[in-house]
Amino acid sequence: QVQLVESGGGLVQAGESLRLSCAASGSIPVMGWYRQAPGKQRELVAYVSSDGNTNYKDSVKGRFTISRDNAKNTVYLQIDSLKPEDTAVYYCAAAQWAVTFTISPEYWGQGTQVTVSS
Repeated sequence: QVQLVESGGGLVQAGESLRLSCAASGSIPVMGWYRQAPGKQRELVAYVSSDGNTNYKDSVKGRFTISRDNAKNTVYLQIDSLKPEDTAVYYCAAAQWAVTFTISPEYWGQGTQVTVSS
């Protein structure tokens, strides 16, 4: 069983940057982030494989950067030029396979709130 612990959320103003971190209790091939805005369904934001291959939701490309430190079993999400519509609970997730990650990750963190004021 892999446990995921997120950190780095908070209240920021539009245009600012934020970095989310997620530490896993063990090694797992695919790690990434989902988010859920108020009244909306949870959506995939980005994920990265242990070999460094990354994938992003189209609407966040150019502003979001995902990376990982395999030695620390940690994944990061750098969010630049934050917009009010980025306001959501961001969930770290992990899976053995990329296809699983995009459908239903096996492991979830507790979520961290990101609120962007205009």
